[in-house]
Amino acid sequence: MRKGKHGAPDGGRRLKQRVATAKGRSLSSANWLKRQLNDPYVAEAKRRGYRSRAAFKLAEIDDKLKLFKSGARVVDLGTAPGGWAQVAVERGAKVVGLDLQEMEPIAGATILMGDFLAAEAPALVRGALDGPVDIVLSDMAAAATGQTDIDHLRIMNLVEAALAFAVEILKPGGAFVAKMLQGGQEQQFHNELRKHFAVVRRIKPPSSRQESAEFFFVATGFKAASR
Repeated sequence: MRKGKHGAPDGGRRLKQRVATAKGRSLSSANWLKRQLNDPYVAEAKRRGYRSRAAFKLAEIDDKLKLFKSGARVVDLGTAPGGWAQVAVERGAKVVGLDLQEMEPIAGATILMGDFLAAEAPALVRGALDGPVDIVLSDMAAAATGQTDIDHLRIMNLVEAALAFAVEILKPGGAFVAKMLQGGQEQQFHNELRKHFAVVRRIKPPSSRQESAEFFFVATGFKAASR
């Protein structure tokens, strides 16, 4: 398969795969499987050993903004399956992942099993990183219900909690990257981010499916005085 800049798929011609119908398979699950089978990012993620196509989203954000400096200390909230942590490690960061579920180790990263909302979580992360935190990542999203308003409110709860964690743990000048879904309250969250960071960007990377409501807030220049 041809590659675009930085090795991402460039949309070259591929043979499309058809999904055989199966008794008991819903139309939505069949459509999802068909999309996965014909998605060049899924194929490329498998080729590179990434645990999810989401890895390309973070890679594309970093290609644009150069967030990861060599030796940067990074916290990845809701790490599983681990694509974002893999990209951060590849780009020279020291990574601690935090997730409720047990997961396979990631070479070059420290994985902690636990809830980032727990009172002891910030201290555990600081101890594992052995220093101040430069970047907090959140690709978290609650299980989709198919109801746009409910899914939006659920991810709002997650990103608000992730921001509170970031504000507590980031060093001055630090950055915060979080997934969001369109739904009506994103401007309110944007305004909240501006209280804590010098620059706030809204980005939809090329690998994010165009029909998806997702986008990413990238906030840089953390103002320690805003704690």
